Amino acid sequence: MKYSIIIFLSALSLCSSQNPYPRDYFIYPIKDPIILSGTFAELRSNHFHAGIDIKTGGVEGLKVVSSADGYVSRIKISERGYGKALYITHPNGFTSVYAHLQKFCPEIENYVKKKQYQNQKFEIQLFPSVNLLKFKKGEIIGYSGNTGGSSGPHLHFEIRDKNEKPVNPMLFGIEAKDTSKPSIHGLFVYPIENNSNINGYTTRVQIDIKKNASGDYISELINAKGEIGFGIISNDQLDYASNKNGLTSIVTTYEGVEHLKINFDKFSFYESKHINRYIDYEYYRNNNNRIQKLYIEQNNPLSIFKFEKNKGLINIVKKKVSLFEIKISDFAGNTTNLKIPIKFTEFDVKNKNENRKNSKKIYYDQDTHLKAESVDIFIKKNSLYEDLYLNFKFENDILNLHNTFVPLKKPISLCFNLDGYDQTKLDKLFIGKILNNGTVVYCQTSLKKNKLFANTRDFGKFKIVIDKEKPKIEIKNLNKVNAVIDGRYLKFKIFDDKSGIKNYLGTINGKWILMEHDPKTNILMHDLKDGIASKQENNLKLLVTDKVGNISKFETIFYIK
Repeated sequence: MKYSIIIFLSALSLCSSQNPYPRDYFIYPIKDPIILSGTFAELRSNHFHAGIDIKTGGVEGLKVVSSADGYVSRIKISERGYGKALYITHPNGFTSVYAHLQKFCPEIENYVKKKQYQNQKFEIQLFPSVNLLKFKKGEIIGYSGNTGGSSGPHLHFEIRDKNEKPVNPMLFGIEAKDTSKPSIHGLFVYPIENNSNINGYTTRVQIDIKKNASGDYISELINAKGEIGFGIISNDQLDYASNKNGLTSIVTTYEGVEHLKINFDKFSFYESKHINRYIDYEYYRNNNNRIQKLYIEQNNPLSIFKFEKNKGLINIVKKKVSLFEIKISDFAGNTTNLKIPIKFTEFDVKNKNENRKNSKKIYYDQDTHLKAESVDIFIKKNSLYEDLYLNFKFENDILNLHNTFVPLKKPISLCFNLDGYDQTKLDKLFIGKILNNGTVVYCQTSLKKNKLFANTRDFGKFKIVIDKEKPKIEIKNLNKVNAVIDGRYLKFKIFDDKSGIKNYLGTINGKWILMEHDPKTNILMHDLKDGIASKQENNLKLLVTDKVGNISKFETIFYIK
């Protein structure tokens, strides 16, 4: 009996260590079975995806329920990002997050609107007290939407631990059906040292792979020498959806010995931005596709690496055929294997001499100040991932700062001297970044003592732009004949072609009104049910300001039905 108890407790301990997360605590936040458009830790632009995206059939307004008992600990409303988002803290220490909501349930909606009117602003962040907004598991807390940075109607759902680290909701039993093996679409090999080469090349090489009947892959024979690393383009696809989703784990072995293990169960928001060190950033900028590098480069702080031998790299020195293997898995346990035969081969190759004209070596662990005519560039230490020969020049009023293929670890600072500019119009100038298609986008700019300052998270091309144009305002639903507003909402379209919209201020009969702005559509709305407008004549005033201070004013008389 004694030994039976010991065995039982040992088994219980083993199960607990395999998955420390309760699988029967949380329920689906929306009607199930769920279909996902996005999975946890998917590779996104400048970040890993922190939750799961649940499809809502292309519509808004589906009921969203509390996934477990808890209280609303945080409410955040923003034009971008998560849009209208709720954070519910649960007795077990975890917090569930519901983002891109169309609206909240009446109890929360009334609380939020009261605070918005008190603070006279739409974008707001609130931290209600523990006993103010409590909800039981399954109670309606809001309705699905498309607010914030969402590109289509869906519910973004997260579960975070007590340290605010997002954890894969599937570990808690919030799963979607997945019966397919993940796919590998590309294999790449990287020479690491000066004497390394692959098939006679000293740069990244793509290797042909072939899929067999079982869904696994084998590559062509690689002839290589020296230290090399691998990268793959891969994805998973869940049932009932056409979206290409992320993986749960990647394991590599060389000659049967594990070399690297990557697990996407959990990460911190702080490290998420370092995704650009994990992927082949140059390839991504050129091809809009992400290679996951299966080795750890210098100054890569990601915690997704659970095991590494020699940073995941292998050294080809023996004159025999060896075998490197890659195993990728999705959450449902579907796995795909790729076998890569490698033969040591000597090649007579010469490394290319890099053209370093107009370049300066920057050390990643040192502060650097560069000057290009009227522009100063400040690079603080640890803004780069590694030492870099940086190209820069100022020509035809444009700062060409290296290229967009190299990721930055931290923002760097630019300073443009304004000597020679019309001193009466300095406040209408800003620093703009020139995109590949020629479009110029506003960089957050400040004016100090005849100089413009801005920080940038990317290398690229920059110039000074003058914006003397006022924002545009169009009212969308005012009957021009009788001045009656058509419908429940006052609707405007506001836009600015250069620096962009900074803020807006609306009043009815001299009273501040709450207005909701959607940057995706440029629509600005006020809900007439807020009760500010009267049944009689109403005087509406709207001021819209762009990011350099140009102001447009709209004023009219209107009536409501």
